[in-house]
Amino acid sequence: MEMDAKVLSDAMTRLKRAHGQLGAVIAMIDNGDDCERVLTQLAAVSRALDKAGFKIIATSMRQCQTARERGEQPPMSEEQLEKLFMALS
Repeated sequence: MEMDAKVLSDAMTRLKRAHGQLGAVIAMIDNGDDCERVLTQLAAVSRALDKAGFKIIATSMRQCQTARERGEQPPMSEEQLEKLFMALS
């Protein structure tokens, strides 16, 4: 399934934020920052990535449902979507 950047703008925002956070975590480690602060920021990166992934899956599910409602063949099967969803959990 091709992804439309316009439709996935929220996911892209989350990914860009996670990208910046990850850079900050790397800098913190390079600077010998406090372990608790590093892990707190790393957890925030992880949550941001998870949310972006779930947003992408939700968008794909909506696209497939819309295709079904129009009587078209959805771009992905329910099994494919489930497999991708489970890969994130």
